[in-house]
Amino acid sequence: MDQNRMPLVEALQQFREEAPAYFRIPGHRFERGLDEALNGASLAAYDLSEAEGLDDLHHAEGVIAEAQRLAAETWKAKKTFFLVNGTTCGNEAMVLSSVKEGEKIIVPRNVHKSVLMGLILCGATPVYVMPEYSTKWQMWGGVTPETIEKAFAETPDAKAVLLVSPTYYGLCSDLQAIAEICHCHNAALLVDEAHGSHLYFSEQLPLGALESGADACAQSIHKTAGSFTQSSFLSLGSGRLDEARVAANLQMVQSTSPSYLLMASLDAARRGMALHGKERMERALELGQRARQELAKIKGIEVLGTEMEGTCGVWKIDPTRLVFSARELGISGYDLQVRLYEEYRVSTELADEENVVCVITWANSEEDITRLIDALAGISAAESGKTAGRTKFTEKQWLFRSLPEMVKTPREAYFAEKEAVPFAEAEGRIAAEMAVPYPPGIPLICPGERYSREMLELMRQYKADGCEFHGPSDASLEVLYVLKEE
Repeated sequence: MDQNRMPLVEALQQFREEAPAYFRIPGHRFERGLDEALNGASLAAYDLSEAEGLDDLHHAEGVIAEAQRLAAETWKAKKTFFLVNGTTCGNEAMVLSSVKEGEKIIVPRNVHKSVLMGLILCGATPVYVMPEYSTKWQMWGGVTPETIEKAFAETPDAKAVLLVSPTYYGLCSDLQAIAEICHCHNAALLVDEAHGSHLYFSEQLPLGALESGADACAQSIHKTAGSFTQSSFLSLGSGRLDEARVAANLQMVQSTSPSYLLMASLDAARRGMALHGKERMERALELGQRARQELAKIKGIEVLGTEMEGTCGVWKIDPTRLVFSARELGISGYDLQVRLYEEYRVSTELADEENVVCVITWANSEEDITRLIDALAGISAAESGKTAGRTKFTEKQWLFRSLPEMVKTPREAYFAEKEAVPFAEAEGRIAAEMAVPYPPGIPLICPGERYSREMLELMRQYKADGCEFHGPSDASLEVLYVLKEE
């Protein structure tokens, strides 16, 4: 091997040289959206440890504590903790801080896999509820207040509810109504707000979780508010979660060598949003509106709009999250994403079987939007006359007409003895690992649940469609790990 090579560095340099129109995370868009304190700075000079005067994240009393207080004021929180292990560790800490082994927590089936990690760590029992589903867009919507009320009627001893809002597609649940229900049942409302850190800076955006009455939320500041990748907040909105317990749990799930680069970027991003958040969101909204209007004119391109509000459990949509489809042209979301980059150097955040998602931030340019519009217009023109109307791709929502049978808690299954069996022989066995198609990171089956024939067929379909799985030890899915039979 050639030790002069730097494969990752070279790939990053090549990507930068290709200068794509960038609609992915992180939100700062190379250097364009970075606060001036970091843009052009010698970042190596900030790559330090707990040196004199720099405080300690795990026992913050000085400058880190002050930076966290400023962040709490900006996002209207009672208390904010800096996260250097991403929103993943924030979700884990929320679970650990709200329920104990044997206690119950209500979670929708479309939670991120990090919530399952928290359940494995603490031993609590998940009580799954179903979000609504859009058959037109083939995507999960929101969770209704009625669904949460019903869950409490069936499980009155649940200690907390953890929801995802906004979703990866920018779909928000009615958190205000759900918060009232939770508090009537003396339970905490926790929110995975990974995709919503920007919602607090414009009246044209849905209310943020903290403004809606959530007791705690984890926010990916890097996704939409300008910090470096892997830097997030865990914010408390009330005193329902014990602050000292949260801090102790964060010490378990965060690095003991926290990156000062990441923390500095959180501090700088906070200043940028505190001083310029409103004008930044106006800019992002204008770009998003232009993109929607122009894409809607292109033959064969459908754009998700406010018509979904009030349906499929969706209270509001985030207009800075652009969701579109070329299903009318017979092009899957996966193929459309590949063509946008390979043919036009337009880099999009997410594709599923039918849709593509772009994250639009203030750091995007008018040229980015123009390149996206021109690319989709070019693809539409190239496909003209090739298809005879809408192609209906495989419908997968039938899986969740009934949830997999939960035989053991995620923690019990995680620590039980396991064995590998051929994929075709897994029917009826109890899963030892989660199976999470990426994107968007939603578990199909969790440790402790029983494989059904329908579940295995669904996994086979996802794999055939080219979707990658996180969780299984064998990424090829030729074998699955299950619990040893007693």
